[in-house]
Amino acid sequence: MTTTTAVTVRVPAKVNLQLAVGPAREDGYHDLVNVFHAVALFDEVTVTGAATRPTGGPAGLTAEDASGGGLASHLARVPLDSTNLAWRAAELLARETGADTAVHLHVRKAIPVAGGMAGGSADAAAALVACDAFWGTGLQHRELLALAARLGSDVAFPLLGGTAVGTGRGEVLDPAECGARLHWVFALSAGGLSTPEVFAAYDRIRPGAPAPQGDPVLMTALAQGDARAVGAALGNDLQPAALELRPALAETLDAGRAAGALGAFVSGSGPTCAFLARSAEHAHQVAAAVRSAPDCVHTVTCHGDVPGAVVL
Repeated sequence: MTTTTAVTVRVPAKVNLQLAVGPAREDGYHDLVNVFHAVALFDEVTVTGAATRPTGGPAGLTAEDASGGGLASHLARVPLDSTNLAWRAAELLARETGADTAVHLHVRKAIPVAGGMAGGSADAAAALVACDAFWGTGLQHRELLALAARLGSDVAFPLLGGTAVGTGRGEVLDPAECGARLHWVFALSAGGLSTPEVFAAYDRIRPGAPAPQGDPVLMTALAQGDARAVGAALGNDLQPAALELRPALAETLDAGRAAGALGAFVSGSGPTCAFLARSAEHAHQVAAAVRSAPDCVHTVTCHGDVPGAVVL
């Protein structure tokens, strides 16, 4: 194995264009049909050597706000220890490969924390790629995907990027075509929502949910690049649960709809709300409208889809 001075990996956020959720399984997970879409909102993970520890794996983790001030208050919720998924990713890779050089992880965050956009999962994916390059372990892409699946349901997709259909608990990925650039607005809330709590509320609201099914209408609209049809087909089975736990999100969604958004929905387990706009100019108009909603503290405009994790 070889080492280098530092490696930085950029990794995108995701939005779920469809999130169909089945009943709870015996292992506590839910079967999903999850249409992932990578958007141009990025975290960066930098790996450097750490002399404070004699064996491989992470010796420390730091984080900074890279959102222009929008996430400064969110950083307090980023764990800086072994409970961080990026830290666990580095530990897993060291354990699997025998890498014996300790590392420090630094995360520049522009993806909302606990916002339903897989920021923690994206950081874990970036840590896998960055540590693999730093340690020179030379894993194949399929091997990194397998490690990602062991870390969590959403960790594999940021390695792939683009648009993909996730099944199982979300970790089995099938790339899908997106025939046009889509323009997005994301409305961030002051506080996060716990994914386990949202799923628990879903189970209570919808006991005995049927097996999840994909939406061929959405997939056809994506392949044809028909943004209006995509907007009409967007769906999230977790949205009622997120709205039950955070009722104020309904006002944010209404504000986006009133501004002409082609689609308005809670992203993943929330509380970030996502809006599909007609164009980049229209996205700025929608963003201005939703900023007036009481629960919205910051907005981001960006486009998708974009590639997955890349070494800078």
